[in-house]
Amino acid sequence: MGKSDFLTPKAIANRIKSKGLQKLRWYCQMCQKQCRDENGFKCHCMSESHQRQLLLASENPQQFMDYFSEEFRNDFLELLRRRFGTKRVHNNIVYNEYISHREHIHMNATQWETLTDFTKWLGREGLCKVDETPKGWYIQYIDRDPETIRRQLELEKKKKQDLDDEEKTAKFIEEQVRRGLEGKEQVTNITFNLNKGACSSAGATSSKSGSLGPSALKTLGSTASVKRKESSQSSAQSKEKKKKKSALDEIMEIEEEKKRTARTDYWLQPEIIVKIITKKLGEKYHKKKGIVKEVIDKYTAVVKMIDSGDKLKLDQTHLETVIPAPGKRILVLNGGYRGNEGTLESINEKTFSATIVIETGPLKGRRVEGIQYEDISKLA
Repeated sequence: MGKSDFLTPKAIANRIKSKGLQKLRWYCQMCQKQCRDENGFKCHCMSESHQRQLLLASENPQQFMDYFSEEFRNDFLELLRRRFGTKRVHNNIVYNEYISHREHIHMNATQWETLTDFTKWLGREGLCKVDETPKGWYIQYIDRDPETIRRQLELEKKKKQDLDDEEKTAKFIEEQVRRGLEGKEQVTNITFNLNKGACSSAGATSSKSGSLGPSALKTLGSTASVKRKESSQSSAQSKEKKKKKSALDEIMEIEEEKKRTARTDYWLQPEIIVKIITKKLGEKYHKKKGIVKEVIDKYTAVVKMIDSGDKLKLDQTHLETVIPAPGKRILVLNGGYRGNEGTLESINEKTFSATIVIETGPLKGRRVEGIQYEDISKLA
């Protein structure tokens, strides 16, 4: 075999070495070439191509430094956004993951000398929230994507509506309690008036006793007392029935309000069909549908695309629910009926809501109206 043979032990060893990361001091950022040892780096520096790159850089060194700095910043922030989202994380963890990529931009070619300087610069520019601790610097990405901001505003609006609903429920309960207390006072007043009427009727019969006989007086008194007892018993029974009925209705209404206001800011569930709404993944995935295969930390999902079979890890802000045709199966994602499967009965396009029939759980067969589009999604 010749020295340049592809299968020689030396050629195989060189390929194995070139796969991993090499020492930074033997890397030329201008030529973007990684040398394996000091001798190779020395030969590269003496080469004609390297000399030409140095001449180009010497004409406008600031332009090259700005270019490398911008590339480093963009790649670093993109990794932070995709890998960690808006979580607070140590800057060294992000940097170690960034430099694990073989073709990354080295920091010694940028305007920042150390990782601490770069972290402070991110904080000054408002790109990240940074704070220093005894364990080092921590960073948190600030997502300024218009779609994310719109979603956050919608969530805040929903939370405000939920708080308003809770306040209305509390006022409703206070009003019912006040009415109940007033009803008790009226009942006591009515009993007092009945007793007073009985006394006056007794006085009238005594005044007429002179003209009527004793037998007539006995019959009149007995009939009057029987009528009063019957009327008082019937009125008391009717009031008790009304009270029982109204109390039951109040409890049912309060439970319904609790179910409607039991909302969370996460909605992802396995085996539902979702649609990708972000444009950052390119036209290949924009407005395409997929199936949620796994939910990670409540807010992130592993989505398998229906048409291509690709698997993507996406945040829920980059996804939206899919409303099927009437008669198809759906899953409730938020609210009091969360986790129940059902059937879509009809859609109200004016109010952006739907009517469904619950098919599982203790509420099976219940018909629910006014379910918002974002609270249900088609089942796979």
